[in-house]
Amino acid sequence: MFAESLVPDAFYWARPLKQSDGRLTVVQLSTVFGAEPDYWTLAVLGSDQHQMIGDYEIVALAEPPDDQSIRLAAE
Repeated sequence: MFAESLVPDAFYWARPLKQSDGRLTVVQLSTVFGAEPDYWTLAVLGSDQHQMIGDYEIVALAEPPDDQSIRLAAE
């Protein structure tokens, strides 16, 4: 199963399958409903919504920026 290859609490770039505009959004793999992959959902950032993994195309892991870029942005 595809969901088993995902990492709990990790952030991903994802595209909703039901929207045709092709926009990406950042989601977090949530285990709030259970630790087994069958219960995992995607938490949509900026909302309290949880969506089914099958409702999204997972595009890539959202990598955090390196520490240098964060420090430079704050200066």
